[in-house]
Amino acid sequence: KEDNFWEHGTGPCGPCSEIYFDRGEKYGCGSPDCKPGCDCDRYMEIWNNVFSQFNNMGDGTYTELEHKNIDTGMGLERLACVMQGVDNMFEVDTIRNILNKVCEMSGKEYGKSADTDISIRAITDHIRASVFMISDGIIPSNEGRGYVLRRIIRRAARHGKLIGINQPFLTELSNAVIAENKAGYPELVEKEQLIKKVISNEESNFNKTIDQGLNMLKGLIKAGGVLPGEDAFKLYDTYGFPLDLTKDILAENNMTVDEEKFRELMENQRQTARSSRKSADAESWKSDGISFDNIPATEFTGYTENKCSARVLDIVAEGEHTSYAAKGAKAVLVLDKTAFYAESGGQVGDTGVIYTDNAVFRVTDTKKTAGGVFTHFGTVEKGTLSTDDTVTAEIDTERRSAIRRNHTAAHLLQAGLRAVLGTHVEQAGQLVNENAVRFDFTHFSALTAEETEKVESFVNTAILEGIAVENTEMPIAEARKLGAMALFGEKYGEIVRVVNVKDKSIEFCGGTHIDNTAKIGLFKIISETSVAAGVRRIEAVTGLNVISLINADKALIASTADTLKCSAGDISKRALQLTGELRDVKKQLEKTEAKLAAGKITEIVNSAKE
Repeated sequence: KEDNFWEHGTGPCGPCSEIYFDRGEKYGCGSPDCKPGCDCDRYMEIWNNVFSQFNNMGDGTYTELEHKNIDTGMGLERLACVMQGVDNMFEVDTIRNILNKVCEMSGKEYGKSADTDISIRAITDHIRASVFMISDGIIPSNEGRGYVLRRIIRRAARHGKLIGINQPFLTELSNAVIAENKAGYPELVEKEQLIKKVISNEESNFNKTIDQGLNMLKGLIKAGGVLPGEDAFKLYDTYGFPLDLTKDILAENNMTVDEEKFRELMENQRQTARSSRKSADAESWKSDGISFDNIPATEFTGYTENKCSARVLDIVAEGEHTSYAAKGAKAVLVLDKTAFYAESGGQVGDTGVIYTDNAVFRVTDTKKTAGGVFTHFGTVEKGTLSTDDTVTAEIDTERRSAIRRNHTAAHLLQAGLRAVLGTHVEQAGQLVNENAVRFDFTHFSALTAEETEKVESFVNTAILEGIAVENTEMPIAEARKLGAMALFGEKYGEIVRVVNVKDKSIEFCGGTHIDNTAKIGLFKIISETSVAAGVRRIEAVTGLNVISLINADKALIASTADTLKCSAGDISKRALQLTGELRDVKKQLEKTEAKLAAGKITEIVNSAKE
């Protein structure tokens, strides 16, 4: 089992049989015991056949797999080394050609200096990885796989400086990667412009701060010391230095870094960012000693109805559990079931009323705990509500309808962005309320006017087509087979809700939606801005809010035309005319001032002579 059994933690595993290639005695260690598995370079493992028949349960026990199989794992680059008779992957023709391009751009010769060779190999490896990652839809960011991409691009840029490449070079180098791999990966040609834009933007952004960061780090280096975590964090936060880049530079000077402190500061920053993105939710009651842990999860009926009969399970007023809340009290009500949607997935919570024949509770927000308990925030407007009361929970249907329109529009917006900009676009956050859609997404540059127009057209075309919107619960495996988009990093249960706008959009989503795209009415993007490196934000409106926007613009145009004393159609012409007149007046004023100044000088000179 020690040498011929493959397993990786829990899951499928089994006996394995490696295939080795004997490279010859000159690669061996000379030991009479030298054989496959030896640590020397003579025997290269090029293949491993795993006979998967067991399931590692994680507790030291194994069970038989219901469906046994043979997992054949071949090392493609290792096999290429064997076929071409070279010593390592950097000597394989397609990779060596990229390496040669690095040498050409730097003016360095490979094999002459160990330190230079390290940089040349690092650049070669990192540009290959970057090109393929971007082709797969990943773009640089500060989290997850996007952060991995950012790190390797910036590491490659820094190694470029180490070998004398002081101008941006990675975009040009990507041409070599595409040229060497386009036959096997034609998508590299299809996405060539995207690949180059992403690499160019990332390298440009890093080049703006790298020299300042390197100067700061140079001043902190002292042989054999430990760099404080605070300094490493400043290098990351201010100058864009990933931790592993800082570690690389320190290692060259026999230094290390206080990683524990660095990660503590990183986590503090993440927590601060999360807090700024969302208001305190019902879960924050725990910090005040209030818990709903003993209350069962609330049954949500709001997908199919706007009101329901329910029982009051709990009331919180003035920070404490209580059995009743009288007129004027600000309170939180917990029911056994509700038609109120609780804030989740970027969609705001419902508002409305919870009432009996003798009491009315005005709901101003709805949230939920991690345990699925819905909490209705509001004020008692009439009478007294008590635990165990039977109540009617009724949402503000007009507000909910507006939210539903905006949420479905958000799905179409994401589909439109992916259709126009590329499949690298992913949701990075959203806010859906009754007034507008705010959608954050991964992208590397501002949208052009043409791109914005195309996205709007995509959404409005879907609206005009009047497509049915289907909301279905299904096993997560089935949803994935259908191609439903999931939020990267989000955890889902075995049963998920899928929102499908046929041939346009299909996503995992627990929010509320309209049943036909025609009910959105109209869609208009009102702004597009940057919120973070690699993350853009679009704000848009739908339905009657678009009409209000059009009317406001129309009023502004009329007012401007009135001020300029021209018709609406002549505003641009009149503005250009006034700009020209103003420019002429400024020139005349400058001439007059010059003459006055010259006259003043003559007067001063004459006075001096006298």
